[in-house]
Amino acid sequence: MTTVEFSKLIHQESGTLKNYALMLTRNVEDANDLVQETMLKAFSYRKKFLTGTNLKGWLYTIMKNSFINNYRRMVRRNTFIDTTDNNFLMDVPGNLTENLGESSFVKADIDAAINELPEDLKTTFSLNIDGYKYHEIAEQLDIPIGTVKTRIFVAKRKLRKRLHTYGVNYGLMENLVEN
Repeated sequence: MTTVEFSKLIHQESGTLKNYALMLTRNVEDANDLVQETMLKAFSYRKKFLTGTNLKGWLYTIMKNSFINNYRRMVRRNTFIDTTDNNFLMDVPGNLTENLGESSFVKADIDAAINELPEDLKTTFSLNIDGYKYHEIAEQLDIPIGTVKTRIFVAKRKLRKRLHTYGVNYGLMENLVEN
């Protein structure tokens, strides 16, 4: 196959190559660059193309591989590796300590609030917290699913009212009491 014939065949596929490039890059300028790069590589390697094989598939493979290589190159270029010896600037989790005093008080208050709930609400709410789905709780307690939803709603409302101070302090709710 002559260079002119090969050029005509590739030119016929340029429209579908452009669409494929747009799908990959999602940017018109990058798509144009990718089509140009694909055409250049196709011309460079035209002797490797066997007459009678799928030209479109061959071009798509070149384009896909070029796109992947460009993406990898871009990621490598944008990766920053700090090689300085300023280790004192690093946040190393093994060297950090956290004051767990406040969170233990909060947990104790939450546990106390849950324990103060009526037994039916506490059981339903605890099962929900443990990850059981509504229908599983309904089967386990042998009650209708609507009752499960109501009990969980009422339990959350009572807990929200009882633990209102924490909600306000941590910015989880406004300074309004819900009735």
